[in-house]
Amino acid sequence: MKKVLAALAAVALLVTGCGSNSDSGSGSSPSAPAPRTLTVFAAASLTESFNAMKPEFEAAHPGVTVKYSFQGSSTLVQQLSNGAPADVFASADQANMDKATQAGVITGTPTVFATNKLTIAVGPGNPKGITTFADLAKNGLKVVVCAQQVPCGSATQKVEQQTGVTIKPVSEEQDVKQVLTKVESGDADAGLVYVTDAATAGGKVTQVQFPEAAQAINNYPIATVKNAPQADLAQQFVQFVLGPQGQAELAKVGFVAPSK
Repeated sequence: MKKVLAALAAVALLVTGCGSNSDSGSGSSPSAPAPRTLTVFAAASLTESFNAMKPEFEAAHPGVTVKYSFQGSSTLVQQLSNGAPADVFASADQANMDKATQAGVITGTPTVFATNKLTIAVGPGNPKGITTFADLAKNGLKVVVCAQQVPCGSATQKVEQQTGVTIKPVSEEQDVKQVLTKVESGDADAGLVYVTDAATAGGKVTQVQFPEAAQAINNYPIATVKNAPQADLAQQFVQFVLGPQGQAELAKVGFVAPSK
């Protein structure tokens, strides 16, 4: 009898051991990716298109959160030069990207990923009857533009020089979204913004295109930041913007792909 009980006990221990190993194996799962944050400094005019890219990029990179800082390109260059941590810089013109490169805050060669041009934003229905760029110089008209160091301001100045039209703005803003906001609120009768900004504003403004805008096309370059905290992700984001998904989102709001 004792031998039988001993044999049964041994079998029980063996079964228990096997069950324990099986449970351990089935309960194991791959560890989740460590959370990481990718910081992107981008021109204010990229707000809508880059925000649309965010969920797509994050879905393809589990554990990654994309954090944006949208401001005027000149402001972003200054922040980078002062040591602000970032992984990617996307500028609204080549001039500010060149400044960043000269300051030693960019690594590699920047790549142009889109182009943009100016348009006139006015109140819904164009109550002031603005039809040309020259109309912006009329007395009594409240016009808002970007400051000259900001890409949209530099483009405005270029059109003025080439047309001989001098605008006397009531204010000069630090990024294109601030110009758009003043037109939307009625604080300005007209503002010079990008076609992409007027498009995303919907019915809040009416867009008045002018042929002279073709004389001041802005190229948008993108690059990774030197000593980027997430250097590998930074390069992947740049490639995403240059790739089909990124280009599709840019096209939706009116950006034009650069000529090859």
